[in-house]
Amino acid sequence: MYYEVHDGDTTFFDTLDPIWVFPRGRGFKKGKDWRKEYKLVYNFNKIYPYALVGRKMMAQVDSTIAADAKKKSLRNQYINQVEKELLALFSQDIKNMTTSQGLLLLRLVDRECGMSAFTIIKEYENSFAANFWQLIAKLFSQDLKSRYDPTGKDAKIEELVQIWDAGTWDQFYYSVFWEAPKKTVIKTDHLQSQVKKKK
Repeated sequence: MYYEVHDGDTTFFDTLDPIWVFPRGRGFKKGKDWRKEYKLVYNFNKIYPYALVGRKMMAQVDSTIAADAKKKSLRNQYINQVEKELLALFSQDIKNMTTSQGLLLLRLVDRECGMSAFTIIKEYENSFAANFWQLIAKLFSQDLKSRYDPTGKDAKIEELVQIWDAGTWDQFYYSVFWEAPKKTVIKTDHLQSQVKKKK
């Protein structure tokens, strides 16, 4: 706090962060009651930061491969190193995710990276690995080849992305749960892996 003195009187001042106040029973966006979708909103708040970091890391990997790992042997060595680093960084987080959160992550990774999970595996591993994981996904009635559809089955997710991108996520989340969103803390958004060229 700070104060000012006028004619012998001391007045104290402080600056408060702005808050949003919503009447109960009304949704934040276009009158929609997002409380009916509270599970999706809760999961999105937790998972979307991982998709954003994934996009940044994929761009880093692609840039490194293009610049330093054009030879297949160097590329494979680098991809293996990246896999180990990603496992060290995120394996515990992924283990703690629910099935619905894992599926949401796949949809959001597709949106942010522009590739389905199947294509990502095929691109960075091989067709055998991609088909193997597609088979596993089919056992759980999922399809790794399925693409993100912002105007169809993923329209609700897309609306949440737009709220996030508009910078009004905290207010929106509060309007649904009446509490501030818990922030997902990710250790890093940058990979340490490098191409190790033979001397």
